[in-house]
Amino acid sequence: MAPISTPQTPFGRVLTAMVTPFTADGALDLDGAQRLATHLVDAGNDGLVVNGTTGESPTTSDAEKSELVRAVLEAVGDRAHIVAGIGTNDTHHSIELARTAERDGAHGLLAVTPYYNKPSQEGLYRHFSAIADATELPVMLYDIPGRSGVPIDTETLVRLAEHPRVVANKDAKGDLGRASWAIARSGLAWYSGDDMLNLPLLSVGACGFVSVVGHVVTPELRALLDAHLGGEIQKATEIHQKLLPVYTGMFRTQGVMTTKAALALQGLPAGPLRLPLVELSSEETEQLKIDLAAGGVEL
Repeated sequence: MAPISTPQTPFGRVLTAMVTPFTADGALDLDGAQRLATHLVDAGNDGLVVNGTTGESPTTSDAEKSELVRAVLEAVGDRAHIVAGIGTNDTHHSIELARTAERDGAHGLLAVTPYYNKPSQEGLYRHFSAIADATELPVMLYDIPGRSGVPIDTETLVRLAEHPRVVANKDAKGDLGRASWAIARSGLAWYSGDDMLNLPLLSVGACGFVSVVGHVVTPELRALLDAHLGGEIQKATEIHQKLLPVYTGMFRTQGVMTTKAALALQGLPAGPLRLPLVELSSEETEQLKIDLAAGGVEL
């Protein structure tokens, strides 16, 4: 096993996987995206992921994805790492999106595990390697078997880490044991992709977060991270426990749905969702208000 080194932070430490604002008629809201991106960076985010699943990437066109990257870069690209989600279950299409994101000026790429077609580990290795070969941008893998159906095995992560442009992993596997081994053996910068496990993943070597709840509690996430890095473990635990109602509330149902509802409650750009996602019911919205208030979020 290779020596465990201090994790690098190629994309910063606190990133929010940003929703994609739409206008009332369902069109892309570039002005709203720029205002939301500015708000999130002002709140303390080091970076933003655009065109990820939280950005409703399954229902935005390639042209819209490109427009969004350029708009967010224009707004905050000099102050934050802008990571473009380019992952699909089609390697060729993912490569096209990666090359477009590079031309648009993105600082990095997020490549999710191919979903639904359930490739083998060798297929995953070749897929991610082909994406990393296609541009000069650093790549963050995104391991989320609950959505993709296939985990990235530790051995595959170790192999991929040998590629000079595969530099990080967003971990939404929910397995601290596997994460511990993969962090130790791969040397990848490790980002929590499961908000409830932000603090536990820091404890086994993660360097930061790619968060959904960052839309509403970035300062608290920053405080949790700073406390942990500063050795104030009790303080970090207290912040984690304070945030439990927020973590629970934002994932009672589909996270994009709750996030857009929370942003609307705060008067921030969000807009409607595109089918098959739908707005929260009035009962769900009331429960979200209760959850957020219990976690100290002002609405």
